[in-house]
Amino acid sequence: MTAAAPSPASSQPRRRTRAQPCRWCGREVADAGMGRRRQYCRQSCRQRAYEQRAQVKGTSFAPDAVVLTADEAADLSDRVYQVRCAAEDIATALQEGADGSELRDLCEVLIQAAKAADGWR
Repeated sequence: MTAAAPSPASSQPRRRTRAQPCRWCGREVADAGMGRRRQYCRQSCRQRAYEQRAQVKGTSFAPDAVVLTADEAADLSDRVYQVRCAAEDIATALQEGADGSELRDLCEVLIQAAKAADGWR
């Protein structure tokens, strides 16, 4: 009885094709292809996540909880409100039959508000 030779496909390392977001900032994390997947896109994100975990350690907060100061929470709320207002402006402009250039301008405002809200960390 002879042992089956390993197939060429099984001897090659498998490449993961699905991107994984950074556990801190949400950016795409580059995949080295071998070994354990990286969880953070940069060392600074890894450090911020560590600091956050250390801050909630020994409290009743969940280990993955994000703690914001009152000012940070108010700022985030303001940014989300700006995104909602920009989206409502686009909906109103569509209902009123706005032309393409006006809609493009409103979309640009929405994109900028979304980028500002996304960068809250």
